[in-house]
Amino acid sequence: MSIDHFVEDAGLFYERLGLSRTSGRVMGWLLTADADSADAPQLAEALAVAKSSMSIALRQLEQAGMVERFRVRGERRDRYRLAEDVFARAFRAKMAEFESFRKLADQGLRAVGDDPGRRRRLELMRDMYAFMMERFPSLLDDWDRLKDER
Repeated sequence: MSIDHFVEDAGLFYERLGLSRTSGRVMGWLLTADADSADAPQLAEALAVAKSSMSIALRQLEQAGMVERFRVRGERRDRYRLAEDVFARAFRAKMAEFESFRKLADQGLRAVGDDPGRRRRLELMRDMYAFMMERFPSLLDDWDRLKDER
C-alpha cells in the first residue's frame, strides 16, 4: 500500500466519523509525513486541494483539538502539527458524550413508562453508556502509563 492510498483511506475514514474528507486527508498526511509539521500552502499542494478548502479543514481539525497551530520564530506563516497524543485527546472528548447518551436514555425511560419491551432497549442503552463512563477512564489512565514508559 502506498502513502497516497493511506491518505485517501484516512480521508474516507474520518469522513465517516463526521469530519470533512479533506480534514481526514490532512490527518493521514500528517501521520505519514517526513516532517512533523507543514503550513497550509504545503498541505494544499500536497493534497491537491484549494487553499480555501484547506483553510476550512485546518480550522475544523484545530477546533476538534486534533491539530495545533504554531509559528516558528522568524517565519510569517502558521504551521500545523498533530496535537500531542491526539488520539487519547479525541477519545477523552468522545467520552464526554457518554453522559449525554445516558441522560437521553433516562428521558426515554420516563417517556415509555412501564412497557417492558421499550424499557429493555432504553435500559440497555443507559447501562452500556454508564458502563463505558465507568471503565474508560481507567483504560485511558493505563494508556497514559504505557505511553510514558515508551
